[in-house]
Amino acid sequence: MTIYLARHGQTAYNSTGRFQGQLDVPLDETGLLQAKELAVKVADLGLVALWSSPLARARQTAEAVSAHIGLPIQFDDRLQETDTGIWTDRLVEDFATQDPDGYQGWISGAADFGFEGGETFAEQTERVMAALSEIEQGPRPALVVCHGMSMRLALARRAADTFSTSTGIPNTAVVEFPSADPASAG
Repeated sequence: MTIYLARHGQTAYNSTGRFQGQLDVPLDETGLLQAKELAVKVADLGLVALWSSPLARARQTAEAVSAHIGLPIQFDDRLQETDTGIWTDRLVEDFATQDPDGYQGWISGAADFGFEGGETFAEQTERVMAALSEIEQGPRPALVVCHGMSMRLALARRAADTFSTSTGIPNTAVVEFPSADPASAG
């Protein structure tokens, strides 16, 4: 049975190109509308479990889904976005000019890249994959509302592939998380 990953709705930080990391940034008006649209979009997936990062933007998105389909939300801190350290609340364009080497490390998606004072992509991948592995042991199909980088890292790990952070995942995009055991997919 399937696990679906969904990115949260839009925030003011998304629209201004600002690192929100693990800040508790709420959805903006567009994001609230997107969350309601996501709820309608996933209503026919036969979901039996709903998981979410506890950060406000993911929580509000999951709450819209919960209200529409009637499932309780299970929160897991391990699904949170990257800890962006000293770059939290700062503009991405400033990162590109003030720390070009760090910016290139971020763009490359290298496992050893880490924000100063934050975490590496390898550390984030391990915590996100630990959460998803436990979710896979539970009832499915399940929807997991989380964050763009959490999704990219998990998808890259499961596909044994690399990625670039310049390839974004749109707000409220839904993707199927590949099964650890292809025989159990479906």
